[in-house]
Amino acid sequence: MHSGRRRSRLTTGHIKETGQAVRIRLGDVAVILPGPIAELALEQVAARRSHAVLAQTDSPWLFPGGQPDRPISAWAMGERLRKLGIRLAESRSTALFQLATELPSATLARTLGIHISGAVKWQRAAAGDWAAYAADVR
Repeated sequence: MHSGRRRSRLTTGHIKETGQAVRIRLGDVAVILPGPIAELALEQVAARRSHAVLAQTDSPWLFPGGQPDRPISAWAMGERLRKLGIRLAESRSTALFQLATELPSATLARTLGIHISGAVKWQRAAAGDWAAYAADVR
């Protein structure tokens, strides 16, 4: 399934507040959200609005679509983000690069649902960049 479609199909059940942490479950992995993002996630759960009527809804979808029983389409979500100045391809690349510096390629692949060869390429690119940076600093 396309990653945009997976994002648009998140439900309120994917966001959990436990004690002092807010987590989002992505596949089998629950990730702790940092402060400002956690606040936004909880606000979205509390005040979900259908993009067609901009009214609150009791839909289970975190990002409801024009019809209450359907999530927002990946295209419509992308349009909303573009209007906010968020460039998805750039943001995705930056996030993947950062994660590749912090996680083993097998963990990166399993967590993000990408092929292991893609995870290895990201990790090599991140390591290559850091090596070049270290050489420049010397």
